[in-house]
Amino acid sequence: MNGLLNAGFPWWAWALMLIGLIALVSVLGALFLPDWNERAYSEGQAAKPGSEAFVTTAAAYLNNPVYRGGTIELLQNGARFYPAMLEAIRGARDTVNFEVYIFDGDEVGREFIDAFMERAKAGVEVRVLLDAFGSWRLKRKSRDELRRAGVKIERFRTLGLSNLVRVYRRTHRRAIVVDGRVAFTGGAAISRKWAGDVRNTHEWRDNMVRITGPLVGGIQSAFAENWVYCTGEILTGERFFPPTQPGPGPSSISVVSSPSDAQQPIRMLFYLTMANARRRLWICNSYFIPDPRLRQAVVDRARNGVDVRILVPGNHTDAVPVQLAGRSYYQELLEAGVRIFEFQPAMMHAKTIVADEIWSVVGSANMDERSMELNEENIVGVAHESLARAIGEGMEGDFKRSKEISLEQWRKRPAWQRWLEAVAKVMIEQY
Repeated sequence: MNGLLNAGFPWWAWALMLIGLIALVSVLGALFLPDWNERAYSEGQAAKPGSEAFVTTAAAYLNNPVYRGGTIELLQNGARFYPAMLEAIRGARDTVNFEVYIFDGDEVGREFIDAFMERAKAGVEVRVLLDAFGSWRLKRKSRDELRRAGVKIERFRTLGLSNLVRVYRRTHRRAIVVDGRVAFTGGAAISRKWAGDVRNTHEWRDNMVRITGPLVGGIQSAFAENWVYCTGEILTGERFFPPTQPGPGPSSISVVSSPSDAQQPIRMLFYLTMANARRRLWICNSYFIPDPRLRQAVVDRARNGVDVRILVPGNHTDAVPVQLAGRSYYQELLEAGVRIFEFQPAMMHAKTIVADEIWSVVGSANMDERSMELNEENIVGVAHESLARAIGEGMEGDFKRSKEISLEQWRKRPAWQRWLEAVAKVMIEQY
């Protein structure tokens, strides 16, 4: 150290080194340290999830409209949602707007590519927006093929100097809209791993929903926001947002979140849903690393006698560090009375919440810091008994194919596993 101090560097060299050190510490802090100013939430609403009071006040707080009417149908696993999505695309007459995180150029991706090109050649405006990182397996040859057919395809934040400071902020949205009248969202994307019906370890478990009516406008907005960011093209007017009238059926909220949102509306809808559950709170999430405020809401509900269950991936997870970080919170949750299930047959990738009898939350967001603070995400909250019933019945089947974690068993896990969990938790914000 003395040799370094006596090296005779000029003052400007010391200044540059100091600036470099400050920059390094700032970058590491921004990437790996939490926001120390995060305060515990005090509940500002006490209404049964899915009730008129809950829906209207949550929508008002989040500054979002309430969409009333239309239909929303649960599609479980690729054997159901891929045919429905392809049928809608192949039947398009005016526009197809398609945004997902992952788009692989395998046989599943080929079906969608062919459908996009056929519709584009027929005069339909087809726009495809893919995350540059998540869809890296879709080769340039396929992208050029789509462009030659007339498809407008864009990649979100490719690696480059202009994106260097935000390249780790990705679009994770699932926003698929056909003719402004039919929409799909959920946890899945385009790859062979989502094909099938969990018949083997290679077929992932996931959910999508098919939407018609006013709520389609909320999914269209999720697509349009990122499309204008990437292209400058503003999608508006009745072609993209056809007039709708409120009607019978579900009452819904569409929540779109970007990293610039200090309010973090997805976190808030999750919290309001959890904190107000009276009878049942069933959470299914592929990357379950809840922050202290969401954990407290879950713990509080369990201690107040609510049937709280959490369904997460088991040994077939595609992200072991994420699983380890999530497991670091198991003991706290189990001690409060939360039941935890790890899905055994394959990767569990669904992202759903059911609260009480009629309220459900479905969308792209994981329950981790990346989805809350870094990624572009979209979810819908829906007050509809048949949807809540369908999701609940699907989860009941999943519980039967899962391993339930007991508190006694968990306390006996080896020290090396506890150490790995602690290390993974430190890296939590980068998941």
